[in-house]
Order: sequence, then C-alpha cells, then structure tokens
Amino acid sequence: MENIQFICIRISTKGVMEKEIELIRMSSIEIMEKVAAYKDEEIIRMNQVNAQDEIKPASMVRTGFFLAILCQKGTASLSINNQSYDIRPNDLLICHPQTLLKHGTVDKDFICYGFCLSSEYAKRIFVMSSSTSNWCSRLYLEQHPIMSLNEEESQLFYQYYNLLYSKLTGAPHRHQRELINSLLQAFIYEFQDAMEKYIQLPPASFNSSSNLFNAFIELLVSSYPKERAVSYYASRLFVTPKYLSAICKENSGETASDLITSYVMKDVEYLLRRPEKSIKEIANELNFATLSFFGKYVKRNLGISPKEYREKLSQQSEVPPVK
Repeated sequence: MENIQFICIRISTKGVMEKEIELIRMSSIEIMEKVAAYKDEEIIRMNQVNAQDEIKPASMVRTGFFLAILCQKGTASLSINNQSYDIRPNDLLICHPQTLLKHGTVDKDFICYGFCLSSEYAKRIFVMSSSTSNWCSRLYLEQHPIMSLNEEESQLFYQYYNLLYSKLTGAPHRHQRELINSLLQAFIYEFQDAMEKYIQLPPASFNSSSNLFNAFIELLVSSYPKERAVSYYASRLFVTPKYLSAICKENSGETASDLITSYVMKDVEYLLRRPEKSIKEIANELNFATLSFFGKYVKRNLGISPKEYREKLSQQSEVPPVK
C-alpha cells in the first residue's frame, strides 16, 4: 500500500469479553479491502475495527506509518519496541515509522480513536519535520510512546478527529485536500505544545545543519537493510563522512556511527525475536559478510551472542508452573 497516505481509525471492543487483540499489518491489501469504509488514491478511512474481526494477525509488526491513538474508555496492553505498556483513558499512543509493535489484551469496553499516516505523507505534512525539535520529540517518543493527556487536551484530540472525519466523508470540493492537510498540521502544533509538559523542545530551526541532519535520519530510518558505513550516507548526501559526523554530534549529541549502530541493532533485535528465521538467514538479510562477523557485531553491541540473546528470550517467555 505504498500509495496509502492517510488512515482514520475508530477501534471498539464493546460487548466483547476480554480477549487477546492482535496488531495487524496495516500495509496489507487484504486488510484494507476488508475494513476500508472510504478510500481514494491517497486516503483510506477505516470506520471501525473490532477485536473479533477475522483479520489474519501478526505476532510482531514493524510499522511503516506514523500512528496516533487516544484511549477513550477501558484499558489495553501491548509491547512497543520490546517494552510492555498499558493504555488507559486519556492516554495518547504515538508511534513513528519503524516502531515494533506486539499484541496485547483489551478490556471488553475498550474504545479508542486515532489515525495513521504513511511515512511519506507524514514527512510532507509535518511542518516541523525538518527541524531539530522534531529529532528531540522523536527521540523522546521512542523512549516514552504513551503520553497522559488532561481532559481538555483529550477533548481537543476528539475535535480534530471529528473534523477530519467530516472532511473525509463530506461532499468533495476543490480545497478538500488542503483543508485536511491544514487540520493535520494544526494537530501537530497542538501536540508539540502538549509535549512541553514532558520535554523542553528547542526552537524550530531550518538552517543547513538541521536540514542535513534531518535528511540523514530520514535516509537511515527508511533504508533496509541499513548500510553500516558512514561513508555510504555521506556520499548520498554529498558531504564528507567527517562533516556528517560533526553535524550529527551538533544536532543530537551522537556521532553518525553511533546513530547508525542504534538503528541497525533495532533491526537485529526485531529479527532475532522472529523464531522462524535462523541466525544465518538474519545475517544474510542484513548484509553481513559472514556469520562470524554478525555474531561479533551483535556481541559488541548487546554484550551477548545472537544465540545467547535468543536463549534469553526463550527463558523470559517461559511461564512458571502453577504450584
């Protein structure tokens, strides 16, 4: 679904006994055809998705989109980037592209609203996507993907949701897309203001340094498998490796090499958690020359070998017998 740019979602499990909810692969054509209530070449709106819908699940999903969901009622649990979280009323879940999601459970009265944007559309629509403040907010949200909103902020989210709903489903008109874009931009501004409670964001900066840094991050995040040499990204951005590292240090406090390693290891951990893939297959998929080199790379960054990492996961998943 590369051409899908916007999805508006309402999820409800009202009337259903507490049960496991499986996160679905949002890029699946089959799923979109099943649940789409509105769509065109750029927009899809899913009116309602229930836990009992017969949609083939995935045990773990790597998102290819920007996701924002606000819980209105009930509670739910899920794993985000291998960390467990509970979502309660007025909690806002924000996930950037390449976030790892895994299924959890939902209460019988769980209701949430939200939307997701394809990564390409999000890059165009987010007015602050080229600023250093966007990197700071992204870094914070990777570590804290759930934010608790107050009642006023929650109501504001619902207002934006309802406005988007009405503009998507209303009679087509000449400036429909411009209105939708403006509503999303306004939401981003409101969201950044809400984030000020948790993190002090630097003023938006659109100088050459922040633009280059943002271009590097977008290139790094969107590529798969990821190149591990700074020189690769530097050549794509028409700068020297030394200059790119200096720019990264200036904007994030980390070198280009450190940032590359961080995102490569996210891919490594994601694949190691998929038991259907052998360690050799993972090494090949991520373009490691040899299995030995892959093992040394993982041990250098995780402190244990790929095999030991999998054994640790297996031990963690074992349920102790009831005495």
